[in-house]
Amino acid sequence: MDQTQQNGKGIADNQAASASARDRLMNELKHAIGEAEDWLKDAAKESMPSSETRARFDDTLRTARTDLRKLEDSLIARSRGAAESANVYVRDNPWKSVGLGAALGVIVGLLVARK
Repeated sequence: MDQTQQNGKGIADNQAASASARDRLMNELKHAIGEAEDWLKDAAKESMPSSETRARFDDTLRTARTDLRKLEDSLIARSRGAAESANVYVRDNPWKSVGLGAALGVIVGLLVARK
């Protein structure tokens, strides 16, 4: 298997793993937000929120912040992997990269000129 095919397979594997992790974290985050909303509704019914309700709400917010940090780290890692793969591809295929860049430039120029 040549280098280009290996890079393509690596990119696909990274994207699949990132998508899976992102989906899992988003589900956890939605769950945490749902719990926080439920606790807020319960606290609104009471005249004075209990310390237990406050503690549960704080815990949910902490969990949501942690999940957001994990998602951010995942996105950063994925971006770095994509940039590294693009760098390897450009180094292995400089003329294809120049042609692709020129073609994209022409397309964008045509779209801008139409407006």
